[in-house]
Amino acid sequence: MNSPQKQPQDPAARDQEIRAALDQHWAASDANDFETEHLIYHQDAVLEYPQSGELTRGRSNIQGQRASQPNKKRFSIRRIIGAGDLWVTEFILTYDNKPSYTVSIMEFKGDKVARETQYFADPFVAPAFRAKWVERMDQ
Repeated sequence: MNSPQKQPQDPAARDQEIRAALDQHWAASDANDFETEHLIYHQDAVLEYPQSGELTRGRSNIQGQRASQPNKKRFSIRRIIGAGDLWVTEFILTYDNKPSYTVSIMEFKGDKVARETQYFADPFVAPAFRAKWVERMDQ
């Protein structure tokens, strides 16, 4: 008797599932729900902060370092784009009312994040010389 072979998942359906998981992750991040926030990661996931030179190995360590953050934080998602194994979220991470423009690059293995890299940038005043070529964005 032949065992049924696992059918490959439709890529569009997988992308919808990952997008839903990302929406849940960022909502939990904003709510300081550390259990739900970290369900998206593999047990052996890696988190990189290149600007500070830090690498965190393992979901429990990622959760521990985030839960220990003493500042009040909020997440405001600007956009999420991606497909397949690579997803990018642009968001404003606000610590104690100070915004930091942030990019999260998540690499998936199956339905969980295997690697995430986050970049942080502080806002800055636009130089006057560009004014005639640009539009002001709502902040």
